[in-house]
Amino acid sequence: MSLNENFLWGGATAANQCEGAYNEDGRGLANVDVLPYGEDRLAVAKGLKKMYELDDAHYYPALEAIDFYHHYKEDIKLLAEMGFKVYRMSIAWSRIYPNGDDEEPNEAGLQFYEEIFKECKKYNIEPLVTITHFDCPMNLIKKYGGWRNRKQISFYEKLARTLFSRYKGLVKYWLTFNEINVILLFPFLNAGICFGEDENKYHALYTAAHHELVASALATKIAHEIDPDIMIGCMMAGGIYYPKTCNPQDVFKARQDTHKNCFFIDVQSRGTYPNYALKEFERKGFKVPFEPGDEELLKNNTVDFVSFSYYQTHVSAAVESSDGEKLLHGEANPYLSRSKWGWQIDPLGMRIALNDIYDRYQKPLFIVENGLGAADVVEKDGSINDDYRIEYLRSHIKALKDAVEIDGVDLLGYTTWAPIDLVSAGTGEMSKRYGFVYVDRDDHGNGTLSRSRKKSFYWYKKVIETNGEDLD
Repeated sequence: MSLNENFLWGGATAANQCEGAYNEDGRGLANVDVLPYGEDRLAVAKGLKKMYELDDAHYYPALEAIDFYHHYKEDIKLLAEMGFKVYRMSIAWSRIYPNGDDEEPNEAGLQFYEEIFKECKKYNIEPLVTITHFDCPMNLIKKYGGWRNRKQISFYEKLARTLFSRYKGLVKYWLTFNEINVILLFPFLNAGICFGEDENKYHALYTAAHHELVASALATKIAHEIDPDIMIGCMMAGGIYYPKTCNPQDVFKARQDTHKNCFFIDVQSRGTYPNYALKEFERKGFKVPFEPGDEELLKNNTVDFVSFSYYQTHVSAAVESSDGEKLLHGEANPYLSRSKWGWQIDPLGMRIALNDIYDRYQKPLFIVENGLGAADVVEKDGSINDDYRIEYLRSHIKALKDAVEIDGVDLLGYTTWAPIDLVSAGTGEMSKRYGFVYVDRDDHGNGTLSRSRKKSFYWYKKVIETNGEDLD
């Protein structure tokens, strides 16, 4: 058994990390625009430092990014040269509704994405579109408080209805929210939440989460009403949790961490709040802000497929190590190597994750992010020999093939993060590169923005040509 001949090979980007042109053609300011490069970035993303406007003291990498807005034809042509079957991308909400609560959409923004989709279709590339990839108009945050406000659902509903209607026949695959579970780590980035001094953070997070879950179900309902051929999915930041030891305390902690990570997808895929979450809410004194119709909406509008990002696995310990012994991304796993940025490299973990998620939901899966962030070196002759990236991707593609061919997982496709260098969401760096295509841009916004092919470009082209059979 090999991969289906219609397996969707491709790559993934996000509007805020590649488009730039933040103030062109009527686009409004968004939360992702005000994330600065440098030491304040994480505090802003976590909603602990209020930054609602641009200032002269910081550099904001998303404002120009790699200027995909003006280079999209060149960039899509490069993706087509690799033989892409699918291109995952996202919509900048404030390009369609600049303030979020506008009466009418911005035609220039709608036209921009229509041209992108048509450009993809020209090369027989199927767009896979994320409605919001960490993207919220700043006006909705200032005026309503972001996703903690129930009114956000109606603004999102309007966006979704506009997109599904305008792009009917151009886009078949949609995702409602990117890495919806990341709200627990980066509330401002995910949900436009900047905490008040005495605010109950737990209550604010899960109130916003409920609103996003209802909005996702509503978008799913609208999509199927407008175009029955649409397949609409959810998306989580994936990665399984290993117990640190076989001590039952560690094993149980791994289960708790899995529950916390899978909660959102449990609702989106199964249609009800899981009992483990309801019992925790009870202990925390939190009451889910259900309104009439919410439960029915969630139950009757579950997603068609489950997508996830996969970069690393995690280790759970009942008693955590001291900070000095922990990686940035959690407990260290002594059996794994890690990237320059501390991400633990675990290809077998991808196979395990695919099995776990498929066993849990019994719905088609889609790996929509997987890649290696690395500091690439341009040689004197202009070549970029990123064999480390090839090896990383080779090992992970072997793992996904095993999950499909040996374990029987139903997998729709695989999109690497990212096919072209872009701004890192976590750090704001350009030097943390993922692409098959190199972009001449540094961490401070200097460079020509010229594009060039890396060694991995030609390798991935061969992988797609052979439907994953030739990985050498």
